[in-house]
Amino acid sequence: MARPAANLINLDEVSKAFGIRPLLSGVSLGLQRGDRVGIVGRNGDGKTTLLRIMAGLEPVDEGRMTHNRGLHVGLLSQRDDLRDHDTIGHVVLGEMAEHEWAADVRSRDVVEHLLSGLGLERRVDGLSGGERRRVSLAKLLLTELDVVLLDEPTNHLDIEAVAWLAEHLVSRRVTLGIVTHDRWFLDAVCTSTWEVHDAVIDSYEGGYAAFVLAKAERMRQASSAEIRRQNLMRKELAWLRRGPPARTSKPQFRIDAANELIADEPAPRDGVELQRFAIGRLGKDVFDLEDATITRGGRDLVDHLTWRIGPGDRIGLVGVNGAGKTSLLSVLTGEAAPEAGRLRTGRTVQLAHLRQSLDGLDPTERVLPSVESIKRVASVAGGRELTATSMLERFGFTGDKLTARIGDLSGGERRRLQLLRLLLAEPNVLLLDEPTNDLDIETLNVVEDYLDSWPGTLIVVSHDRYFLERVCDTVWALLGDGSLAMLPGGVDDYLSRRSAVLASAPSGGMTSSTPDERAVIRLDATAERAAKKELSRIERQLTTLDSKIAAVHGSMAEHASDYGRLATLDEQLVDLEAERGRLEHEWLSAAELLEG
Repeated sequence: MARPAANLINLDEVSKAFGIRPLLSGVSLGLQRGDRVGIVGRNGDGKTTLLRIMAGLEPVDEGRMTHNRGLHVGLLSQRDDLRDHDTIGHVVLGEMAEHEWAADVRSRDVVEHLLSGLGLERRVDGLSGGERRRVSLAKLLLTELDVVLLDEPTNHLDIEAVAWLAEHLVSRRVTLGIVTHDRWFLDAVCTSTWEVHDAVIDSYEGGYAAFVLAKAERMRQASSAEIRRQNLMRKELAWLRRGPPARTSKPQFRIDAANELIADEPAPRDGVELQRFAIGRLGKDVFDLEDATITRGGRDLVDHLTWRIGPGDRIGLVGVNGAGKTSLLSVLTGEAAPEAGRLRTGRTVQLAHLRQSLDGLDPTERVLPSVESIKRVASVAGGRELTATSMLERFGFTGDKLTARIGDLSGGERRRLQLLRLLLAEPNVLLLDEPTNDLDIETLNVVEDYLDSWPGTLIVVSHDRYFLERVCDTVWALLGDGSLAMLPGGVDDYLSRRSAVLASAPSGGMTSSTPDERAVIRLDATAERAAKKELSRIERQLTTLDSKIAAVHGSMAEHASDYGRLATLDEQLVDLEAERGRLEHEWLSAAELLEG
């Protein structure tokens, strides 16, 4: 049934297929003003196609997609359309002079958090993929839009930038459709969740935590053929209940059913038992870094570090891009040596290293033989054994995918295969560098389930806060001053420390000696005058808005018995209040800029 006309974007009985494979079949749904929808599902199930259809860039095979008249929609695609000869400043800020964008609250905020260290005069053709992604995101956020559609917006962002983006999107009160595998981001931003699967879309209220609660409740009533999927969902549900208290909104009306479902579910992993197994496999020594200094590009990333990593340690490693996380992993693997100090590695260490690049895969080889060449039968939790085919199915390789050439797989599928091959080799030390890149949430659940019973030493570098909290017991941070610190409060502790460092940093220009150190803008006399002018403009707009809000309240009192008119007036009031909130935020930022 078609959705009401209040939708900004409306899909009515939409179907879409690629070749003989249906991605969407008879889908009817819509985005209303103020919606913030997270879109989840397995890689290849049609999430990106859904975004492109809603943006008007992809035609439908059947049904109809409509926009409200005059609607402005922006899409962040995974592939950019930037022109190589343009500068970053021209792409993002157009013809705005420096004092204009520095005095504009939104422009300055976006530039400081997404483009610091890049330099506005740099040409696009010299940028890395991650840097081009940041530029595309900054350009989109500075465009006046009614609806913002984002396809994996947290890719290539560090933990700080992800936290800033979540806060920025919520404060703008813009209508959002977001495809992401970042479960923390879903909880922080989204008010509802769409799951794309089997050519249909199921809608759930709330972010990721609420989605898990609701889906588990549905799955409890599923047929016996879904027992394995139910067990995995029960484990995820148990984690959400026992995990960090900061986990966001869990709808109260689902709590009782969820608690009944997981009443007897054990903790995700038995840490004591796993450590006992790890000591049996590894002995007492894994890595001992003694008085080590690691230098890259003439800068000390780590200075006189002593760090001891033992059997069964499960460590999350965080830090801004360029702080030295990947370099530290390279030293631990023996691929690079410290400039000073030494590394001692335990004699029984069998190391596996998952790099960010998709290397080590022969594009001409077939999927199933490439796995069977490592191991035909794998031991998993509880002493069970699974064949290579069964393991591949757990990681999403079924049907024709089992015999597909590796070179024909998508980036996400190759990442899954790379990780599975690594795990099947049965290492006792795992170093994972951004393991969640290109993986969908269902695959992440499978990986986390596997790691729950994996008895070894684990070091994870990731910007995915949920994954870090889920699989690691401690979080360590490279703080950018050559030190490595253990954070009792986890990622929240890290963000607090970084905020304190940035707040006390001296003023500087857009180009910083530390690649991701946020710039602090110092206004010259021209920019100060522009900021004062901006402050006066906002104050005038706030006065006008207050008058409009008072007038709407008066009209509502006048038409108290006209429910149709009241509904229209209420919509106007919501928009006016949202605009006032935005202007008040801008006024505070402009005032702080002048005071600074």
